[in-house]
Parts: sequence; structure tokens; C-alpha cells
Amino acid sequence: MKKFDLLVTGVGGQGVILASNIIGEVALAAGYDVKKTDTLGMAQRGGSVVSHVRLGRGVYSPLIKADEVDIMVAFEKLEAARWSHYLRPGAVAIVNNHAQFPLSVNLGDEPYPDDGEIVGILRRSTERIYLIDGTSRVEALGNPRTLNVFLLGCASVFLPLKIRVWQDIISQRVPPGVQKLNITAFNRGRKEMRRVYLRQGAAEYGARVVDTEDVRGGGRA
Repeated sequence: MKKFDLLVTGVGGQGVILASNIIGEVALAAGYDVKKTDTLGMAQRGGSVVSHVRLGRGVYSPLIKADEVDIMVAFEKLEAARWSHYLRPGAVAIVNNHAQFPLSVNLGDEPYPDDGEIVGILRRSTERIYLIDGTSRVEALGNPRTLNVFLLGCASVFLPLKIRVWQDIISQRVPPGVQKLNITAFNRGRKEMRRVYLRQGAAEYGARVVDTEDVRGGGRA
């Protein structure tokens, strides 16, 4: 059983905690040991939110050390840069190509970097940077609150966890009446990840493109 260390990050109100909870529940259903911890920085007011999720056999600590994250799922670009030092060399960084100013920027405590700066920061740790137009995709679905599940669909491409289990857990955890919409968002996320992976390759930013077998296999990336 392979180990996977995931870091899920964004700002308050984006559904980061629900997303990381779903990852943990899907992994538990697949027989993994799971440890998880959350850090909320004034999350109700748009502060930074980060979840550590560790999957494997005999996982004892919920905390991931710097330079050890295998997969980052960032709901917001600045948060991806903020936590990039946790990425191991060759890690996968799935980054929603969207700026939602966190509290620190709104208060004037720090500037918001441009895209080139953000990608440059991420490249210090990994070349496998995948910019996903998640916000615009879920707006087209008619409900921007499905962003978290859309990004789970993106992340699922890199994890050896059965799609049916993902869908079952998502249906159990999202509010009544929006299960079908969220399953659609999850499936669209998988499709979008493949599109970026195989066709665009985020070539503008130099992110590495992997082959079709890697994507379909859903193994460790």
C-alpha cells in the first residue's frame, strides 16, 4: 500500500475542510489508515485554510513535514504559493487559476503576486504544476459552491481510489438536493484534469505533461 501525503488549501468559505474530509473518508473505505488535521486562520472571514491528509499503512501523525507533500490541491493561487515549501520534488500541484484575495491582502498586510511570481515560487519545489480553470467551470454548471468537489475530481486522477466510492461519499456528504450536481462537478473535474494533462499540459507555465497511461492508472504521480 503506497503512502500519499496531501495538502488541501484555500480561503475560508471555499469548502476546503469538506473536501479534505471526503478524501479521508474515501481512503478509509479503501482500507487506508488516515490521519488528518486542519488549520483555520480566521476562516469565517476569508483567512487561510489548510488541511493535511495522510493516507497509507500505519500512519501515526496527521502532520506533514515540509518537502514531503505528494499532492497539493489549492483552491486559490496565493495559497498555493504560501504552502509551496511543503511540496516534495516532483510533487503534483493542482492549482485553481483564480484569485480570491485572502484577509491578509485585503488588510494590506501583503501584496498579491502576479501569475509569473506564483508559478516561479511553485517551481522552486516542483515542475508538475497544473493550473485548472475550476472557478469558471463550476460557474458554468450554475453553482460555484461545487468548486471543492470539482477539484476533488481533479485530484482523484492521481489516487488509486475507486470512482464509485468517491461518488458515494460525495453524495453522502453534500447537502440534500445537490447530490447530482456535485457528482457532475466531480466528473467534470476529472475530465478537466485529463484535458490539462494531455492536451494543454499547462505549457504556458512549463508544467510537465504525463502520458495517458499515468492518468488512467490513477497511481501515484
